[in-house]
Amino acid sequence: MTARITTPFGARSTAAEVVAGVDLTGRRAVVTGGSSGIGVETARALAAANAEVTLAVRDLEAGRKVAADITATTGGGRVLVAPLDLADQGSVTAFVAGWHGPLHILVANAGVMAAPETRTPEGWELQFAVNHLGHFALTTGLHDALSAAGGARVVVVSSVGHVNGEVLFDDIGFDHHPYDAWAAYSQSKTANILFAVEAARRWAADGISVNALNPGRIADTNLARHIGEISAAPASFEPSGGTGVSVKNVEQGAATSVLLAASPLVEGVTGRYFEDCEEAGPHRPGVRRGVAAYALDPGKAARLWQVSLDMLAAGRR
Repeated sequence: MTARITTPFGARSTAAEVVAGVDLTGRRAVVTGGSSGIGVETARALAAANAEVTLAVRDLEAGRKVAADITATTGGGRVLVAPLDLADQGSVTAFVAGWHGPLHILVANAGVMAAPETRTPEGWELQFAVNHLGHFALTTGLHDALSAAGGARVVVVSSVGHVNGEVLFDDIGFDHHPYDAWAAYSQSKTANILFAVEAARRWAADGISVNALNPGRIADTNLARHIGEISAAPASFEPSGGTGVSVKNVEQGAATSVLLAASPLVEGVTGRYFEDCEEAGPHRPGVRRGVAAYALDPGKAARLWQVSLDMLAAGRR
């Protein structure tokens, strides 16, 4: 059995602390959802370490403001802004087509939580479409750029919410059952981890590391904006974390993403799930931390990969 990975950092560490002393000169990074929440601080830390960072965002004006602020406050790497709407496969395709050259770091950070029932033009349920399918299409589309980088890292932001439910393979889109916003969120976050497991297996020979993480329960982000529009969350559900630590600020919330994106401490590590800057242990009932066994199941991961390919192929017809 492989030893669980720990680091000197923990729940209170900040992204800046994690990346201190790391030089990313010559590295190119993409952060989805980089104009708000922990995406901003993830991008800031990577830029401060001299990476060229592209903020892949829906709102270009907000992205430009964040880019200007990061540039002014870090004096580090170049910060660019590019349009990306993960709910729009045309937008994802355009982003991929517009990328040239190697990509060393991809942080799949953007997401929606507990949204009221919404369908994309393809008829896909929004949370699964954005949190998983959009990132799946983006990352697989950028595979060659990641492979060309040599030692690229893909970081997938999941959630402790995954412990509330598996991927509902018999009805992913809630086409035959009543829509449940929390079940939809949970399955999308489980899908994030399963994607990391299967991508790590498929891409190991390409030198691409793929890991997932729970950022923790974060204050002052836009992720929870839909909660007031739906019925209350289950009593056991702590939407963004519940790691046994009180609410984190955004600098602390970005720390695990930055660790996986840039730290030499996890060089070569792939196919794992982290929280509080260390690899998570198994989830135990009643404890809001750890990783559910079904989220690391290689059979389910392979099945999800094929289902995702099939959904994308059907959507393009």
